[in-house]
Amino acid sequence: MKFLNFFAIATLFAFTISCTVDKTDFEAELNQDVTEYFEFEEAVSFNTNGYRISVEALNGTFFKGYNEIRLKIVNTQNNQLVSNSEITFLPIMTGLQDQTTSCPHRYNLIYNAEENYYSGYVVFTDESSSVNSWDVYIGFMSEGEQIFINQSVTVETQTNKNLNMTAFTGNDGETYFIALIAPQKPSVAENELVAGIYKYHQPTTPSGTFPDPSQFLYSEVNNYTLLLDPRMPEPSMGNHSSPNNVDLTQQLDGLYYGVVNYTMTGKWTLNFILLDKNGQIIKGTEVPTDFTPGLEGAKSELYIDILF
Repeated sequence: MKFLNFFAIATLFAFTISCTVDKTDFEAELNQDVTEYFEFEEAVSFNTNGYRISVEALNGTFFKGYNEIRLKIVNTQNNQLVSNSEITFLPIMTGLQDQTTSCPHRYNLIYNAEENYYSGYVVFTDESSSVNSWDVYIGFMSEGEQIFINQSVTVETQTNKNLNMTAFTGNDGETYFIALIAPQKPSVAENELVAGIYKYHQPTTPSGTFPDPSQFLYSEVNNYTLLLDPRMPEPSMGNHSSPNNVDLTQQLDGLYYGVVNYTMTGKWTLNFILLDKNGQIIKGTEVPTDFTPGLEGAKSELYIDILF
């Protein structure tokens, strides 16, 4: 009860001083209509070696950040779907001086027998540009023949700031990625917060024939906890938080679920502390609980900004 009373007073105080403390003008961005995408559409398709490969994504677009994908393969000789095959999917980005890197992804796609597609995900870490270009390398078995193909794809800038991501080096020296997945369009309420957490595995063997998947290994982080402390960091908001937030824990689908309570629209910072399965801090710091009107709010060592 004390916290709720303090929160109410703090919020009232924030509104009272808003006339005298300069506020960042987010009006143009806030007025942009955020569209929620639930339909999968074809993002890229191509024909090669007698097969037609189609990759679908929400809204038919690959964005920087988390992308759920669905892949279909049709034998153009008999117009039959290639079903229940072992499909591999490897995204590779080529940058300056032809340096190649990848990103979190599901390498072995999962077959959905009811709807005849292969499902997976890819967390693109950069947009396509004059410097960076993306290709996907797909392998599959059909009629006893092993087939490998690759195709260039375009990765767009993610304009929905509720779907931001971050990459960082943990206290254990490993490289991690956190990508927001939901909500696409938050409301002033308690929202289910969904994120994917991934880890890059340094190669342990010399590189073989390109693209050697052993050089681009990523995995879902299992049984960690993502502590959550949402704040409004603008000086006019005093870096206040909100009640009834729930830390993110992993569920059966491999993703992490929690609750974030947005008490008003505007700029929010999701401050995180990532704990491993033994409760050790991988990254992140506690945010001071001080109400600081007129000052930019402190942030955790690990955070993601959102805006709605």
